[in-house]
Amino acid sequence: MNDVMNVPDPSQPLQQPRLTQAKVPLTRTVTVCNEFGEIAETPIPAERALTIYLDKKELVTLMTLGAEPEWLVLGFLRNQRLIESVAQIESITVDWQIGAGELGEPGVAAVKTRANAGVKTARSADRVVTTGCGQGSVFGDLMAHIDEIVLPPAHITQGQLYGLVNAIRVKETTYKSAGSVHACALFKGEQMLMFVEDVGRHNAVDTIAGWMWLNDIHGQDKVFYTTGRLTSEMVIKSAQMGVPVVVSRSGITQMGLDVAKRLGLCTIGRATNKRFLCFSGAQRLVWQSELAHA
Repeated sequence: MNDVMNVPDPSQPLQQPRLTQAKVPLTRTVTVCNEFGEIAETPIPAERALTIYLDKKELVTLMTLGAEPEWLVLGFLRNQRLIESVAQIESITVDWQIGAGELGEPGVAAVKTRANAGVKTARSADRVVTTGCGQGSVFGDLMAHIDEIVLPPAHITQGQLYGLVNAIRVKETTYKSAGSVHACALFKGEQMLMFVEDVGRHNAVDTIAGWMWLNDIHGQDKVFYTTGRLTSEMVIKSAQMGVPVVVSRSGITQMGLDVAKRLGLCTIGRATNKRFLCFSGAQRLVWQSELAHA
């Protein structure tokens, strides 16, 4: 597979796949009893099952909110190293079955590759990726290719860090109304380019990866934000997108830190208001410590 930092030949037009726009409600309203024994209604995340078929072969079932299912599928295929180029895909068709997410039939995402694309599904397995956030299968393969990733010498200022944390704070989100979801976002400086929520942080990062891949957006000058913890898989996926700075509202695991140091990736955790901890890649952070006291 080509390194994520390779620049496409501008003389060759990118063949865009045909995508459906299978939008579904992100929450559903349920009846609850509050602490006073009163009946009330509250929204909860509308978790759904989505089974991916790659050239009519069942690949995997993801549990998802379904916010941007086509981008999720594309990012999943990329991050699992099943697809090398977006030009290999002819179409992604998502069909939410009646009853999906209510213990009914799962939704279906049919991925059709182009003739002679050479896509192989031998490494795939019939399995379900649950909302528990871990995927597992991606780790061993990506670790084998980790030294192929070279991140650019990009930086983030402390002021930009505070700006993006505030942008997340003021954004209207499913989490604020219903809770129980993870959010990921892509920033350029303090400008939010993409925001997505899902029941698992891996789904959210895969959706952003798919959006970047589809639109030929590179990560050299971008910052990736997640509300979830920075595990080894999350760090690897961020680096695979070519993003050199990762910010989390949560913390980082030991293996996530080890991988980040190996890649030279800047990881910033526990970022709330003006507090944060830089776990690795501090040379990428332009310190403005006076802002912490402002």
